Amino acid sequence: KKAIKIKEKALPPNDPDLALSYNNIGGVYKGMGDYSKALEFYEKSLKIREKALPSNHPDLATCYSSIGQVYNSMGDYSKALEFYEKDLEITKKALPPNHPNLATSYNNIGRVYNDMGDYSKALEFYEKAHQIYEKALPSNHRNFASSYNNIGLVYKNMGDYLKALEFYEKSLKITEKALPPNDLDLATSYNNIGGVYKNMGDYSKALEFYEKA
Repeated sequence: KKAIKIKEKALPPNDPDLALSYNNIGGVYKGMGDYSKALEFYEKSLKIREKALPSNHPDLATCYSSIGQVYNSMGDYSKALEFYEKDLEITKKALPPNHPNLATSYNNIGRVYNDMGDYSKALEFYEKAHQIYEKALPSNHRNFASSYNNIGLVYKNMGDYLKALEFYEKSLKITEKALPPNDLDLATSYNNIGGVYKNMGDYSKALEFYEKA
């Protein structure tokens, strides 16, 4: 805050350095869960960047994505989608079609649709992200684990427990190889599988995985 006050006095109001500082402060407030403050600073940053940069600049995409994340955390899904779609529009133009950052944009939109309960749309975007990973990354990359996990969650929410298990187990396979045995992400994988078995009424299997977690 002290640094930003100095910069606000020393720099013109549309200076890119100010935009970066506002963005950083927004990120801190977002991390603290103070979403209205996070929005205030992200929007200050965006205002400067929209004036200073061409409309397809990647820094604008980053701004839109950050604001989308805040709205999603606040449960304002239509606003989250609006900003995530702006991010996607720029990212599609700025990056090659199999770039992992494009997968991140698709995942963000998939997450909003999942939170909204629009599972067919969520699957559509999660699968677009997954297709990029298949082209761009080695098959044991951790992004695959989170991608399988995302798809598994949607199937679980749809009540398709066999499909959910299939994807959760694929995620677990990668996670077990990539992480030490006491890693929290591994516990999350075991919990996810346990939850599906519980929903299926297979309580002994559910217990087995919950105890591993």
